[in-house]
Amino acid sequence: MCARDIRRDFPILDQEVNGYPFVYLDSAATSQKPSQVIEAVSDYYRQDNSNVHRGVHTVGTRATEAYEGARESVRSFIGASKTEEIIFTRGTTEAINLVARGYADKHIQAGDEILITQMEHHSNLIPWQQVAKRTGATLSYIPMEPDGTISLEQVRQSVTRQTKLVAITHLSNVLGTINPIADITKIVHAHGGVVLVDGAQAVPHMTVNVTALDCDFYAFSGHKMCGPTGIGVLYGKRELLEVMEPVQFGGEMIDFVELYDSTWKELPWRFEAGTPIIAGAVGLKAAIDYLTEVGYDYIEAHVAMLTDYAMKQLRALGGITIYGPEHRSGLITFNLDDVHPHDTATVLDSYGIAVRAGHHCAQPLMKWLEVTATARASFYLYNTTEDVDRLVEGLKNAKEFFGDVF
Repeated sequence: MCARDIRRDFPILDQEVNGYPFVYLDSAATSQKPSQVIEAVSDYYRQDNSNVHRGVHTVGTRATEAYEGARESVRSFIGASKTEEIIFTRGTTEAINLVARGYADKHIQAGDEILITQMEHHSNLIPWQQVAKRTGATLSYIPMEPDGTISLEQVRQSVTRQTKLVAITHLSNVLGTINPIADITKIVHAHGGVVLVDGAQAVPHMTVNVTALDCDFYAFSGHKMCGPTGIGVLYGKRELLEVMEPVQFGGEMIDFVELYDSTWKELPWRFEAGTPIIAGAVGLKAAIDYLTEVGYDYIEAHVAMLTDYAMKQLRALGGITIYGPEHRSGLITFNLDDVHPHDTATVLDSYGIAVRAGHHCAQPLMKWLEVTATARASFYLYNTTEDVDRLVEGLKNAKEFFGDVF
């Protein structure tokens, strides 16, 4: 198996953009979808489209089995011990907000501390700002090292008995930093706190076992791991989910409804109000099956090779600043000297090369880096060294163009 063979599974890559073969280097924003996932979603709508958990007819039963089968697939995929610990959401953002509203609002109060880092995506920052405002708790930050990593010594100095919750990314969407979650969790648990992990960038690129990590909550999205948009997962330890309050109310999540009061279903359904994202769950299972068949040993090694190769090629280019640590996964965030990243991305797009430019939903991190925005090239299992060569050639053209302009 090689990237060229894998690439054939992704129909969107077989096209020209602006007259050039398409090079997609924006998988950290959203991954492309293989035909196997596209066909699984299409087959569901063609053959099994029905609501779940309600009807006794054959098609409804098939839809329910597919939906709950996807939950079991996720459970096995991330190493959770129980299917009731798997909550389907619309994505990482909704999963984190569910914990912020359903757990933190109930268990955090004035005088307590919420601890995060400056490398967090806004989805793992703003919910905790709001919890602090609602409860009177303090929002604090673990200091980062100059290369954009977190040292365990800084974690030990930052976590106290007042620290009730630590929310941290597993893999930074800007720096590529891989945080030592299992070690951080041990420190936090020793002080009586709980840990929520934003795994949106990690799950696509590395084997994740929530039992081994011993984290209390883990959130991720399907669309960054070859699955559909609009489907995500919240893993939570059962004992914590049991004491959480639902934050959405209506159909599906109820047990009994009377005129003036209602009771809720058991886990996990009490947190899945309304018609769930059935086709999305079907597509997510297909994505898990696809990634499992390719194999995470291959994915990790291939992405690491591409990242190392790109780092060497970009450094050889000169006139470029690269942000983040030496050891990273899957992406390189950079700026060409004296060129705005939006201009860099526009020039690259004219050659059919898609990269991301902006603050990457991490404005506090941009401030820490002392920039307003950056460009970002991110790699995945369908990328090749030829894609990196095209990126470097495009950046050379951008440097020449803006050198002539200025």
